Amino acid sequence: MAALLPRVKSKMFIFAHRKVRGLLDGEYGSVFKGSSLDFDDLRAYVPGDDVRAIDWKATARHGSPLIRRYVAVRKQNVLLVTDTGRNMAAAARGGETKKDLAVLALGVIGLLAQKHGDPVGLVSGDATGSRHLPAQSGEAHLERLLRDVDGASLSAPPSRLQGQLEYIASTFGRRMLLFVVADEVMADAGLEKILRRLRAQHEILWLTIRDAELANAEMGAVGADTFSVDDFSPLLRRLAGSPAVARSYAEAMQRRDGERSAMLRRVGISEGELGSSADVMPALFSLLERHRRGG
Repeated sequence: MAALLPRVKSKMFIFAHRKVRGLLDGEYGSVFKGSSLDFDDLRAYVPGDDVRAIDWKATARHGSPLIRRYVAVRKQNVLLVTDTGRNMAAAARGGETKKDLAVLALGVIGLLAQKHGDPVGLVSGDATGSRHLPAQSGEAHLERLLRDVDGASLSAPPSRLQGQLEYIASTFGRRMLLFVVADEVMADAGLEKILRRLRAQHEILWLTIRDAELANAEMGAVGADTFSVDDFSPLLRRLAGSPAVARSYAEAMQRRDGERSAMLRRVGISEGELGSSADVMPALFSLLERHRRGG
């Protein structure tokens, strides 16, 4: 079986030149704002920076706004969180499987964490339960985590990401950075409640992998209908080709997306989204930047 980490590294080089990779590394380094911080350096203020970070004395000497940057004097544990139920074996918007995109996104964050000396662990699972691989360092360990995620298949039990989040809330007491890669989950009171509980203790970043479009039922073999991996119900081509059905479907998905985004905003969690492997690097950069700026 081919190793997964080299694939992640190759994608990083294909879809981001050196400057962008450096910026991504810098954004990662600024995410965790613990109570134990050391002054690092000054840099020019850019619109969107927290005005509370402006060093007014240095600004007066320099003649233009400068902000103070800090680094954490302690390392953080990074916990990768993802669903490995059968929903993640479905096709994403770009046609690749969701689990393949999850492996890439989690792999990039894992590599950034290890570059900063941060141990990385994983919580994954499905509707039947959760698995925890404790945080460690080293590429061999990260490869093991990615292999667990790559195990998602159509024969797996149904997905239930809320179960993994509940497991984290009941198991971990130490403050961590949670990086969640999720299907297009639906907002509800129970999910919002557990997210509020987790957000009170942890930093949380949320990346949503977008579903394939209904019209992409045409990706199936000639004469074959696709199906929902949630309950294996058929998605008939003649329905996918109906303008009325397509319009109703699009409206329902828009409502679902809006409700999920609103829920995450209410609890103070930054969300990004991607639909293909080409989206991974820009989506992660935007997500880290949005989190650093507080929204």
